[in-house]
Amino acid sequence: MTSVFEPVETIAGDPACGLLLLCDHASNALPPAFGSLGLPESQLARHIGWDIGAADITRALAARFGAPAFLTRYSRLLIDPNRGFDDPTLVMRISDGALVPGNAHATAEEIAARLETYWRPYHTAITAHLDNTLARGIVPVIFSVHSFTPVWRGAQRPWQVTLLWDKDPRVAQPLIRHFAADPTLTVGDNEPYDGCLEGDTLYMHGTMRGLPHALIEVRQDLIATRQGAQAWADRIAKGLAPVVADPAVRHVKLFGSRAYR
Repeated sequence: MTSVFEPVETIAGDPACGLLLLCDHASNALPPAFGSLGLPESQLARHIGWDIGAADITRALAARFGAPAFLTRYSRLLIDPNRGFDDPTLVMRISDGALVPGNAHATAEEIAARLETYWRPYHTAITAHLDNTLARGIVPVIFSVHSFTPVWRGAQRPWQVTLLWDKDPRVAQPLIRHFAADPTLTVGDNEPYDGCLEGDTLYMHGTMRGLPHALIEVRQDLIATRQGAQAWADRIAKGLAPVVADPAVRHVKLFGSRAYR
């Protein structure tokens, strides 16, 4: 019997806790029909295949808060759930210098099929959860967990942790202050990436709904082990708990079409 490849891992949690956790790049797995996309396992194990350590942090935070969470079960190289459906980088043909043979000749029809089978179920699950949570009168903080490489194109990255955000500072700024209070940390604010990416996960589910949200990036060498990920989950939880508990944060607030910062 052929097993069905489930594209989304769901952690039930309690919506009343006021937190929804997301992990867009939780796995480097591929459905059997795609093999390894023509890549050696060593390439899939790199950051191009997934966000190393992010899933472990997400699960640890879900357990800590009793929070619901959605995590992808497939590699970002299959299709990137943190891109809009019409983004040209939705299916990467070359990623950090690695040619992806299984994507090199992907047709529009093939990309559309991956969109429906893998990308859409993740976002549909998030949408349905938010619809149900808001219908109960609960406004959740949406918190997305990612990780980044310590070195990029030969340059050492100085940050241990960064927060990405676009129009809404309600979650990101308190967490930046929380981490910055530790003199051993170099904390990034929209580094090494910018949180303003129209069509990405938080744009769709946070910005467009006016819900409080932020994306955290933790350096991968710090969380490559379960112990490291758990330690960082504890650090994150200490800063996140007062934000989630703050009624001034947890309300719908639309910022319009332009960022004010």
